[in-house]
Amino acid sequence: MAGNEAIAEAAVQAGCRYYFGYPITPQNEIGEYLSWRLPEVGGTYLQAESEVAAIYMVFGAAGAGARAMTSSSSPGISLMQEGISYIAAAELPCVLVNMMRGGPGLGGIHPSQSDYFQATKGGGHGDYHLLVLAPSTGQEAANLTMLAFDLADKYLNPVMILGDGNIGQMMEPVEFRPPEKPFGGSKKDWAITGAIGDKRKLIKTLYLDPVILEKRNLEIGRKLREVVKNEVRFESYMTDDAYIVIAAYGTVARIAKTAIKVLRGRGLKVGLLRPISLYPFPYPAFAQMAERVTDFLVVEMSMGQMIEDVKLSVCNKSRVHFYSRVGGMVPSYDEIIAEVEKIAKGGV
Repeated sequence: MAGNEAIAEAAVQAGCRYYFGYPITPQNEIGEYLSWRLPEVGGTYLQAESEVAAIYMVFGAAGAGARAMTSSSSPGISLMQEGISYIAAAELPCVLVNMMRGGPGLGGIHPSQSDYFQATKGGGHGDYHLLVLAPSTGQEAANLTMLAFDLADKYLNPVMILGDGNIGQMMEPVEFRPPEKPFGGSKKDWAITGAIGDKRKLIKTLYLDPVILEKRNLEIGRKLREVVKNEVRFESYMTDDAYIVIAAYGTVARIAKTAIKVLRGRGLKVGLLRPISLYPFPYPAFAQMAERVTDFLVVEMSMGQMIEDVKLSVCNKSRVHFYSRVGGMVPSYDEIIAEVEKIAKGGV
């Protein structure tokens, strides 16, 4: 399956029954797949009139206790930011998918990783964070999508699958495993049901009393500290004896693995540390590795965004270098090999 289709099918198997979205390349296969798949399982697919409308439809469905999702690509996600902030403030679960394309502005339809800041540092207004998961294969795209729905319910918070155009389009074998926890087992006491005689419930984000609003923000902050404590995910690849470590995620991490195999064949001890959760970021893993690694090479399809978190992690204990391609250009393994060899020879 293509990565986009794997995400869509995984959502269905995770219990998602409501999808609202608006077409934009390179993630259109998600909506297209769900337009026929959801009715098969009694679900609802609705193409909204805009991304703004779509995110508020997700807001409504989530408030009623449904598993709901939307998907888009960079400029479409930008249009959703106000609604995402509302959902986070209301502490409602939902899943968002962003298959990044080149930017800023409308940019182009080719893959990019330039929405890292938007995804991990808030995006919308106010004090909140999304949980952000970054797959690098079709199988992982499916697995992380199923996990995303569980995490959204666990923490009552939006969860984003952050990929690039390549992840969505690549065709790979995908195995769908039964969910670890069957959906629908626990009652959602906070959900609005509309039942006659039910205790009146109100989901809102407007608190005019600053004392109450501060309390709400502190509660969200405590919840996010639990996220940071419990939900860090990363992959360590050939790092046991490495003195140069590449930091990359998504498609770039796959390319880096090919480069590492070649470099190992040339006698260079190189490894990869791949963040899977971009929020929470694996700061401890990088900090621990910085105790013995001389150099990190951060490779991104952006002008440099994740590199800031890597620098924060290593606290000047290791040198941090950077290489990128932008605007939809994808770095080749030859380019990464050249950068690593330059570092190994003492270059910057």
